[in-house]
Amino acid sequence: MREYTQFYINGQWVEPDSPNPLDVINPATEAVCAHISLGAESDVDKAVAAARKAFESYSQSSREQRIALLESLVEAYKKRYQDIAEAISEEMGAPTKLAVEAQAGAGLGHLMQALKVLRNFDFEEGMEPHRVFKEPIGVCGMITPWNWPVNQISCKVAPALAVGCTMVLKPSEVAPLSGYLFSQVMDAAGVPAGVYNMINGDGAGVGTALSRHPGVDMMSFTGSTRAGSLVAQNAAPTVKRVTQELGGKSPNILLDDADLEAAVTGGVMHMYHNTGQSCNAPSRMLVPRAKLAEAEAIAARVSETVVAGDPKAESTTMGPVVSEVQFDKIQGLIEKGIAEGAKLVCGGPGRPEGLEKGYFVRPTVFSEANNQMTIAREEIFGPVLTMIPYDSEEEAISIANDTDYGLAAYVQGGDLERSRKVASRIRAGSVSLNGANAGMNVPFGGYKKSGNGREWGVHGFTDYLELKAVAGYES
Repeated sequence: MREYTQFYINGQWVEPDSPNPLDVINPATEAVCAHISLGAESDVDKAVAAARKAFESYSQSSREQRIALLESLVEAYKKRYQDIAEAISEEMGAPTKLAVEAQAGAGLGHLMQALKVLRNFDFEEGMEPHRVFKEPIGVCGMITPWNWPVNQISCKVAPALAVGCTMVLKPSEVAPLSGYLFSQVMDAAGVPAGVYNMINGDGAGVGTALSRHPGVDMMSFTGSTRAGSLVAQNAAPTVKRVTQELGGKSPNILLDDADLEAAVTGGVMHMYHNTGQSCNAPSRMLVPRAKLAEAEAIAARVSETVVAGDPKAESTTMGPVVSEVQFDKIQGLIEKGIAEGAKLVCGGPGRPEGLEKGYFVRPTVFSEANNQMTIAREEIFGPVLTMIPYDSEEEAISIANDTDYGLAAYVQGGDLERSRKVASRIRAGSVSLNGANAGMNVPFGGYKKSGNGREWGVHGFTDYLELKAVAGYES
């Protein structure tokens, strides 16, 4: 049993102002695996005060000093890499391979990418006789989700640290274990006191206090669109910058000249990756009507290869969803799809056969859906794929864009130039052609209700910087 009840404030592990324990549940077993404490406004006040004081000196640190700090952080992370992967598997049920190779690997990847960018980042821009300086924005409040816990922590902390900001992090209380270990890594790396602070808590107790706090200069939030809207509303009175990476209902357009076997197989497996708990999951597969039956058969065959079960078992390819709340929500949406008349190709309500405990969901494919059905409109955040037929390329583009979201999109086709033209008409922050994977140097973020701002790589530095124009600098 892990006892992670302290907070990390001003370079010290400290007790919360008021005890408020919370059980952390292992979703694969439904058993309590850890205890944390939920913080309160007074804890936030202490952390923000520490961050503001530290900003006075850390904002003036040199590029070389910050490079050395990130190098130390990379080495400290590597030493705890396996521990972090095990914590991720325990807190959210990720299969061991996924936790090691993707989840923990993403955390390290963002640190290394920020270090690479920092070495050559231009913090000044000459406009003779004037000059524009890029300066750290100040104290950053960070609220991160449970689905890619360390990935989202690292892609916020790394650029903030690189440009000279200080920060207060609130990890998800649903999956807080890896965030706690990440804080231990920050401490081991020698991050100066007050530069990085971590408080566990829920949205009402810590998230709201952080968003409203007049001592916080910007908020970086990843999570649901509903919660992101609340963060922005709470931040508005203090006119702080707010960046948001929110939900998605990403279309995957299979053009009529696509390799159908490869496109459907890749789309289905991508949908099931991380048990469908990714905001950029290709949850709407748009298929030429004439090829729909063939696509259904491929999807069903691929779904049969998925092995749901114990995350520690080598044969497991898909773990549970993160919580009972998520399980119940997904079951309700599957039932809704059936009730609204979508064709159930495979899967359906309930747990996979042979699993009596744990928040496991059957890999599910719906077809003959239309874009007005609930399963085509709402973010399910589980292993549920919705196939939607279309009759023309124009109709496919129209369906793809007919959503409140705009985080990601996918286009599969045999003619690359044609695929590029389709991609250019999709209103989304990223478009993947024929299964291409973007690296961590490519900006990540969305249009519309999928948020604002961009994370990852050089573009991820921008949200943590203010511009200062100095007129007559060279005169």
